[in-house]
Amino acid sequence: MANREVILEVKNLNVTFGKGKKKFEAIKDVSFQIYKGETFGLVGESGSGKTTIGRAIMRINEVTSGEILFKGRKINGKIPRDWDREITQKIQMIFQDPMASLNERAKVDYIISEGLINTKNYSSEKERQEKIRNALLQVGLLPEFASRFPHEFSGGQRQRIGIARALVMEPEFIIADEPISALDVSIRAQVLNLMKHLQQQNNLTYLFIAHDLSIVRFFTDRTAVIYKGNIVELAETEKLFSNPIHPYTRALISAVPEPNPYKERSKKVEIYDPTQHNYETMPPSFIEIEKGHFVLANEEEIARYRETRRMGVSM
Repeated sequence: MANREVILEVKNLNVTFGKGKKKFEAIKDVSFQIYKGETFGLVGESGSGKTTIGRAIMRINEVTSGEILFKGRKINGKIPRDWDREITQKIQMIFQDPMASLNERAKVDYIISEGLINTKNYSSEKERQEKIRNALLQVGLLPEFASRFPHEFSGGQRQRIGIARALVMEPEFIIADEPISALDVSIRAQVLNLMKHLQQQNNLTYLFIAHDLSIVRFFTDRTAVIYKGNIVELAETEKLFSNPIHPYTRALISAVPEPNPYKERSKKVEIYDPTQHNYETMPPSFIEIEKGHFVLANEEEIARYRETRRMGVSM
């Protein structure tokens, strides 16, 4: 993957909320790269910091320290106005709750074109309407829907409107923050398939934030696992599932329900105990244990993981 183009890079990112006694470190020294055209998964329990990273990239959350680079140029902190305008167009977000993320008092026409209006990314009223029409058609909705209000649509249709709102800006990078968790199970596959199709059609790159590992396995190319603000493991998705190294990753994967009732009955769910790590005397670092497979561990743990691998025992 060394020759692949890095579209987004997060370097030693820290995000802190509050001050003094109320200070809370949400993200601690997180680093990763996302390649152009891939779907990069970010998984973890609720409150682990997944959305905070997404919102920091979108520049909604302020970065305490570290850098976020898009195409090699810094996008956090103070940046030139023209670069700021370009980023607003090139990086878009699909939000978790399609009901809360759409303005109930605005018609679909305005909801989708709000970004266009803010960046003045059209030359005439005719072009604006054409862009909205194309965006609606791309997500499988009728152009006539532009004159309706969000409450007139189902959850799946509302999320399609949210996707159209991102698409109309002609982005290169989309952050999808749990885009299907608020939808009915029957609609989830449709929305995921739509996103896959749009990725190929529009040459998009996704940061896919989720807590459902079965969906992550189906949808992503590489996955990072986050626990309490730290990325504990990062690898190609299939490698991560077939050979999870960090105990927290193993615990998450062991909790994924099995469709086969016999396998589900005999399955052993692992419980992650953070006290098992001896990090006070020997602090951990993010180490590449095999090509493209990174894990947060100290020297003692790395030696143990490598020995277990050498003996051919599944970790």
